[in-house]
Amino acid sequence: MRLIIAVNAGSSSVKLSAFSQREKESPTEIAHAEVSALGGGESSRLQYSKNGEFVKDEKAGKAGESHDAAFREMVDLLVEDSEVRQVQERNDIGLVCHRIVHGGDFEDCQTITEETYQQLEELVDLAPLHNSSAMGIIRCCFKLLPYSRNVACFDTQFHKTIPKLVATYPIDQGVASRNGLRKYGFHGLSYAYITRQTAQHLGKDAHRLNIIALHLGSGASACAIRNGCSWDTSMGLTPLSGLPGATRSGSIDPSLVFHYTNSAGKLSSSSTSDLHISRAEEILNSESGWHALTGTKDFRAIAASNDANHKLAFDLFVDRICAFVGSYYVALRGEVDALVFAGGIGEKSSQLRSAVVDCVGCLGFSLDESANDRGMSRTIEEISVRGARHRVLVCHVNEQLEMARLCGQTTGL
Repeated sequence: MRLIIAVNAGSSSVKLSAFSQREKESPTEIAHAEVSALGGGESSRLQYSKNGEFVKDEKAGKAGESHDAAFREMVDLLVEDSEVRQVQERNDIGLVCHRIVHGGDFEDCQTITEETYQQLEELVDLAPLHNSSAMGIIRCCFKLLPYSRNVACFDTQFHKTIPKLVATYPIDQGVASRNGLRKYGFHGLSYAYITRQTAQHLGKDAHRLNIIALHLGSGASACAIRNGCSWDTSMGLTPLSGLPGATRSGSIDPSLVFHYTNSAGKLSSSSTSDLHISRAEEILNSESGWHALTGTKDFRAIAASNDANHKLAFDLFVDRICAFVGSYYVALRGEVDALVFAGGIGEKSSQLRSAVVDCVGCLGFSLDESANDRGMSRTIEEISVRGARHRVLVCHVNEQLEMARLCGQTTGL
């Protein structure tokens, strides 16, 4: 039996899950910890759970000051928990897998060597909000857990099957090739998990599964999955493209930012010697989205409000989602097994699901409103009307489990 730690570093949170795995068996979660609202002072929280039950849910204190501090605290929680017998000391942690948002041309999980680490550092500018956080934790891991093997799991690797006609931007291909300018796609760990769970739920071979999957959270994307593989996805070279998010603009006219500000090409004041962010990137990644329209990042508040600006943000999000559903329906030639909602908003907002399915009802999707209003009790819940042309599902995604599974099945890890 071996112990696998899966670390998922977001822009303002860190999740850590510990799994035990016997040979040729799926990983089993033994503990989970999370620090949210990093840098948020009193609002930062630390949660620790086992078997789905919270053991701790308290103010994070020093653990909420940084990604590094959060990771150290969560590792100590595991080591000091006498009930988690698989971890008696730090050296018992043999494998640590890290979610890396942008993996460039890496197509599979990679052991993080000095060479791999340098390659990952070069990709930070393409996903600064997430890759930089993950790289910080990897550096911490080298010091805190020197005997552990570190493995990178990439959000981009699921999308390696996107065909060239979809991945190519209509620009000078010499420049594009030299600079790696193409569609990469993101949320791949989520989509891999959704694909596997949906195939299992429908009793269908994953290699024959066609779905339209929606990962909807503060960062949101859509994906057309054809024969179990990514065919197209809304995010592109970076996570900025496609659907709007809490602070991201999503796809806009590329020239808009130059009319928005005359300092678009200049470095932002938040840039550092290691992280170079232009003012344009800062505006479109951190100062846009529904927060710019409403003044709040809380989509629950937006969905529940009758305020005109909140309604505009809600309707705009629904409109953009439906545009991708329609496009992907055509890309799949109408052969769609299910429309699958996932992510924090996709899973929890019955109002959003109802509005989206109502909009795309002409394609053969129809909701059972009572099922839609019920909470989730399983990994996959069916919310479509019996007998509808296409199924509508909600999936509770576990990216850390997907990372552990990938590491467990990858040769040599």
